[in-house]
Amino acid sequence: MKTNEFTKYYKSLIENDWDLHKESAEEALEYMDRSTAKYRGETISTLYMAKAFPAEVVDKLAKESEIMHRILCKTTKEYMENAEYRKLFGFSEQLEQLMIKHPGYSNLIPMARLDIFLNEEDYSYKFCEFNTDGTSAMNEDRECNIAFRKTRGYSQLAEEFELEPFELFDSWAVQMKKIYDEWSGGNKKEKPTVAVVDFLEKGSSIYEFERFKKSFENVGFTAYVCEIRDLVYNGEALCTKERKPIDIVYRRAVTSDIFEHINEAGAFVHAVRDGKVCSVGNFCTQAAHDKTIFYVLHDSRTKEILTEEENAYVKEHIPFTAELNKEQIEKNDVLNNKDHWFIKPKNNYGAYGVYAGIHFTKWKWKRLIKKCRKKDYILQEFIMPYRSYNIDFKCEKPEFRKYTNMTGMYMYGGKMAGIYSRTSSSEIISGGYGENVIPTVTFIPKGNE
Repeated sequence: MKTNEFTKYYKSLIENDWDLHKESAEEALEYMDRSTAKYRGETISTLYMAKAFPAEVVDKLAKESEIMHRILCKTTKEYMENAEYRKLFGFSEQLEQLMIKHPGYSNLIPMARLDIFLNEEDYSYKFCEFNTDGTSAMNEDRECNIAFRKTRGYSQLAEEFELEPFELFDSWAVQMKKIYDEWSGGNKKEKPTVAVVDFLEKGSSIYEFERFKKSFENVGFTAYVCEIRDLVYNGEALCTKERKPIDIVYRRAVTSDIFEHINEAGAFVHAVRDGKVCSVGNFCTQAAHDKTIFYVLHDSRTKEILTEEENAYVKEHIPFTAELNKEQIEKNDVLNNKDHWFIKPKNNYGAYGVYAGIHFTKWKWKRLIKKCRKKDYILQEFIMPYRSYNIDFKCEKPEFRKYTNMTGMYMYGGKMAGIYSRTSSSEIISGGYGENVIPTVTFIPKGNE
């Protein structure tokens, strides 16, 4: 059974038992309001139906995501070692100097979430973005799955299917322990100190950080959650504001935010520059995180460092991307074919500043292109996200409607750890466009070997 067939069956169960499903939806929503699934103080928006993937499809995505991870690590390594290759990206000299410093461990991208537009009928897909910097939302999925298990939908489906969520906390703590052991070599401490570090007012969720803190403690760390501006560096060690030395940092502070507040985050930056603390991830992850990577992957200099298999993978799964400039606008007839294009800022997150031509009149699109081509924007092939049925029981008159979908593949240590699912009423899937987070599970029909 494919995901789209599972959704169709799930929908029929709800339609045939409407009142009990509606009642259980209210219980699930009440749980969400009490839960730690918060973004900047507000409960995240969710829908009733979970997203379910067959176990064999999860295995397929897991294997293929490793190819993408390997490609991103190769391009990051080339960036660090090749001054000519670095010119393709155009980062500032200050950031570049931090990016080319080796992190002290072998996996250059230890954590990422690779977001794709997945067709739920044939499982073809194209990448949307690579979140290698400040990857988040693990707690949202965890809480949504707890709410899901309170629904009539879960109880009915569980009679016929083995339904399993993805574990995204303890598995990351194990990876962090491995990274610390590699970084410290023969000088590792018996009980090292880890700090989850961010601009806490910008952090996706303090509750998420506290949940990671608990997992870190379970594997033998002393753990803290720290405001990056409160850190202290004495030339020998990075410390908490209470002067507790930190051995390894789980960096959630996004690079662009750090450089906006470079003086306030100076203690952290200097400690990383001097190699006095293990930072996971390191600044080198910015090479894969920045949307410039989408057109760099198609560049002839990248093709030279990739295998035949890897180049074929890029050709199939990376949408055409170029800098938004006069030459590309004219070459691709962008002004007259607005429905074929996205434009996006090179370095941003949360889909801020992302525009799809289908949302604009021809006249407004021309004005937008003229305005944005003077900024740091990319031009990218428009991919229509897959649409599937779901239902929002928060509405006064709930009814089934189709939502667009985005699928995120969490990568821990180069292996897929789980899947994250979002939907939207718009073609752009983000908080500003009616985004919903929905629980994700893998399923196996009962009775199957």
